[in-house]
Amino acid sequence: MTRFWFVRHGPTHTRAFAGWRDIPADLTDTAALARLDAHLPAQAPVISSDLCRATATADAICKTRPRLPHDPDLREFNFGDWEGLHFDEVSRRWPDLSRRYWEEPGQIAPPGGESWHAAADRVERALGRLPPLPDIIVVAHFGVILTQYQRAAGLTPYQALAQTIANLSVTCLTFAPPGVLSVNRCP
Repeated sequence: MTRFWFVRHGPTHTRAFAGWRDIPADLTDTAALARLDAHLPAQAPVISSDLCRATATADAICKTRPRLPHDPDLREFNFGDWEGLHFDEVSRRWPDLSRRYWEEPGQIAPPGGESWHAAADRVERALGRLPPLPDIIVVAHFGVILTQYQRAAGLTPYQALAQTIANLSVTCLTFAPPGVLSVNRCP
């Protein structure tokens, strides 16, 4: 059984959709990074999405841990035409679709983007390629972590969306058997 230690990347301070846009994380809170580093298993390898907010966060906590190559399949949801737009703008331009996207997650996708199910399948494939180790640290994004929380907890996507996942928080999950060991823990 592998324990997956999901870490959400550092804050970006953006108020717009930031899926596959490569925007940096603010990693100036060195005390929070030190607490995070101390909380995580010392010998566990670290993998991250290939977006700079995740790679920089992974590098900040890696220390002496083995570093696995970045994986683009661990990216945030692809928001397509919504990328870079403020949430209010999306609601105004696509009122029905944007409401359904949040109220009926699953098959609904933004124009040119991907659905909850498509993102969840992509992330699950990425995790399935990892070696069977006791612990693996995965530095990723809000949506990535929520899709896997949904999977481990046996929830619907809508139920999973109610869960907060703070920047620099840890969510520890298992999949064989499925289980939630901690969620949104801020060390």
